[in-house]
Amino acid sequence: MTVVFKVSDNLKEKIINFYEPFKKEKTPPYAIFQAINADCVITLYESGKIMFQGISADIESSIWIDLERKINNRQIDINGKEKKEKKNYNLNMYNTLGSDEVGTGDYFGPIIVSATFVDKTNQDFLLKLKVGDSKKITDDKIKKIAPKIMEKIPYITLKVDNETYNKYYTNELNMNKIKAILHNKVLLALLKKNIKPDKIVVDQFVNPRKYYEYLNDVKEKVTNIFFTPKAEDQCLAVACASIISRYFFLKEMEKLSNELGETIPKGAGNQVDEFAQKILKEKGYDYLLTIVKKNFKNTEKLKED
Repeated sequence: MTVVFKVSDNLKEKIINFYEPFKKEKTPPYAIFQAINADCVITLYESGKIMFQGISADIESSIWIDLERKINNRQIDINGKEKKEKKNYNLNMYNTLGSDEVGTGDYFGPIIVSATFVDKTNQDFLLKLKVGDSKKITDDKIKKIAPKIMEKIPYITLKVDNETYNKYYTNELNMNKIKAILHNKVLLALLKKNIKPDKIVVDQFVNPRKYYEYLNDVKEKVTNIFFTPKAEDQCLAVACASIISRYFFLKEMEKLSNELGETIPKGAGNQVDEFAQKILKEKGYDYLLTIVKKNFKNTEKLKED
């Protein structure tokens, strides 16, 4: 077995020192160090690449692959291939205004968009609550911590029910455009409460240029937005907005479930298709369109008797 990867400069000396007792006197061309440890040959080249050859090459190389991860934040697999990690930004060093939405991937239930403002004085409080991406938090925990967050920090929430969504959705006014308009509305509403953020952060769901194109017909626009993927993991304001949006989404789903007498499945999978078919048979197509998003492919699967 052979494992080859480029080793970081700060590990080269550690590798040489570690294998010094097993060092070979002669090295192959373009190598600066070679050693044999049990049944594995370790060769460090001038180019910075290191090669492990032998039956235990995977075990021997895993020591240094693990150190690359821990010390240098590099992700290298056993085949020597390096995964490029998405850059994370330390956005919690600022007072931030952030927004996030929930429900855009659910066939049933509304779209909820929220914006929150988190200044640095509230960060310890939020970290103690273990605030993070709402998709990684259980529904029960969402219900417990969201009211505490809403008591402590400024927020704005907007809801678009599915009847309204179906009325306005077109190829021109698609999901991303609707999201952009809603994000702009909640951010603007919170800014009008006289808050002073250092940064405005939005979880990136579309190219920034396209985001602003979607707002061409909007009179008041929030600009100077910092867009980044997975913003919930990097910015407490976006994480709070995600949790609050999820909280209100769950409330709406519970309300609708009570109305129907059974729990509505989330998402847009097979279980959702089966439930939609049942509601179609019991209450008809017109009623169904008041509680689902018509443009989803789930609608094409329905069969009306």
